[in-house]
Amino acid sequence: MALPAAAARYHQVKHFVLEQIGRGALVPGARVPSENVLVRTLGVSRMTANRALKELAADGVLVRVAGVGTFVADARVHAHPLEVRNIADEIRARGHTHRVRVIELATRPATRELAERFELRPGSPLDYSLLTHLADDVPLQVEERYVNPQAAPGYLATDFSRTTPHEFLIRVAPLQRAEHIVRALLPERRIRRLLRLKPGDASLLIRRRTFSQGRVASVADLYHPGSRYELAANCPPR
Repeated sequence: MALPAAAARYHQVKHFVLEQIGRGALVPGARVPSENVLVRTLGVSRMTANRALKELAADGVLVRVAGVGTFVADARVHAHPLEVRNIADEIRARGHTHRVRVIELATRPATRELAERFELRPGSPLDYSLLTHLADDVPLQVEERYVNPQAAPGYLATDFSRTTPHEFLIRVAPLQRAEHIVRALLPERRIRRLLRLKPGDASLLIRRRTFSQGRVASVADLYHPGSRYELAANCPPR
């Protein structure tokens, strides 16, 4: 189905900026074409250009400075700590190519700890995946995930070179709510190896539990290299 004309123009502006970042025409710190320039170049309304730049800034791709201009953000990937986002979208928004390495897919019995987190009996079968997500050829996230096959059937049959676990789960087990715990730590050797970290390099861990239709659908440990990933949030006063 074709996008409405307004939506197509809005995506056209975002694609234009991301394409320039991706091919190196706009580097971190560079000034992005102004709304007026985008209006003249792409034939869109100022409102459309403004919306596109605002959303790219919210995604951490751009930085907007009032009265000065809009600039390409630094190369470190930003994520909101309380949002459930697709790592592939984060990487593409930075102008990079998302790739994934599937390390392991298996069925595993729930340990006592996992059974408590899933609210199941110990020994219940869980689908297990271990993946490395890369920005171009640089590891950005190791995703270790357990999935309740009753909540999200077909998980292990999915081709994760074509879709991410996030995309699969959003489609099969629509997100109801999520819980997060964020920790900084020195990762164990297997995680350090997958992220290409040196001994002593810190990792940022997001522990996530998602719910769908009143039950736990998945439990994931998401490891990121501390030097290449950060969490950022803009929280209004209450």
